[in-house]
Amino acid sequence: MINREWHLLSRPVGWPKPEDFALVESEVPSPGEGQILVRNKYLSVDPYMRGRMSAAKSYVAPFELGKVMQGGAVGEVVASNAEGIAVGDHVLHFLGWREYAAVDAKNAVKVDPDAAPLSTYLGVLGMTGLTAYAGLLRTASFKEGDIVFVSGAAGAVGSQVGQIAKLKGASRVIGSAGSDEKVKLLVEEYGFDAAFNYKNGKVSDQLREAAPDGIDVYFDNVGGDHLEAAIGQLNRDGRIAVCGMISVYNNTEPAPGPRNLARLIQTRGRIEGFLVGDHYDLQPQFVQEVGPWVASGALKYRETVVEGIENNLEAFLGVLRGDNTGKMIVKL
Repeated sequence: MINREWHLLSRPVGWPKPEDFALVESEVPSPGEGQILVRNKYLSVDPYMRGRMSAAKSYVAPFELGKVMQGGAVGEVVASNAEGIAVGDHVLHFLGWREYAAVDAKNAVKVDPDAAPLSTYLGVLGMTGLTAYAGLLRTASFKEGDIVFVSGAAGAVGSQVGQIAKLKGASRVIGSAGSDEKVKLLVEEYGFDAAFNYKNGKVSDQLREAAPDGIDVYFDNVGGDHLEAAIGQLNRDGRIAVCGMISVYNNTEPAPGPRNLARLIQTRGRIEGFLVGDHYDLQPQFVQEVGPWVASGALKYRETVVEGIENNLEAFLGVLRGDNTGKMIVKL
């Protein structure tokens, strides 16, 4: 059988270009001892993958040139040489960007397709959901009554941050997004108290209008002018959790930092970056609390689904452009 997989051919400079990648045909691998063969059904594409396309030193090794890339995936086991995982089981693993994957069983997690749709294990009940949960509750030290601002609020992580904040008793939740349609979604479906289109004017002016009493927590997915605006509106003892800075990922020159960092002295504010990998100890608590919210409809989610492995790259580029509402998923 033929396996199709995406390889990185050259390291992108600025925005990734199609010629930096290739969809390659290979033989379907055979699982070795302690391995399972998974036919992937859903693949994840995420902003952090742009960083792995660079050779710059980071928190995770870069993708290797001429080899298949990696990412979250969920699929069905079609062959097994490992105890505890049988043919027909469904698993979550990290060998995406391909149709079939030989996965070490110790690196696969069984998931239940009857408990929730398989795609949700890549989004609302997966890594993006845990990112929102850990970043808001642990890194940002959210407490009841806080005023919360979320950038990239219509994305997979941001939309969940805002809803969790509301469910946990935030006094006001504000979001920014890149279209009027997404702004409407945030307020009418996700229950944000206010939202604005950052393309419609200066972010600092729009945030000041949406948060006249300032903000206690900023969950940053964007960086740039959003971070500067949040610092400008930060209340005493305010907290900023830096999850991502998608606005600068394709820059070829270092982005200038916020010009108002001195305000942190006045507000006794705190900025802290975080990686979800440092917070997997929260996974049981996350599933126990968020799972029922999703099941009951108290926490809503959207997915943008792209069909076909051949469109995996375009789906990824769409995330960088902000084409997605909620989690971007590739269905095979």
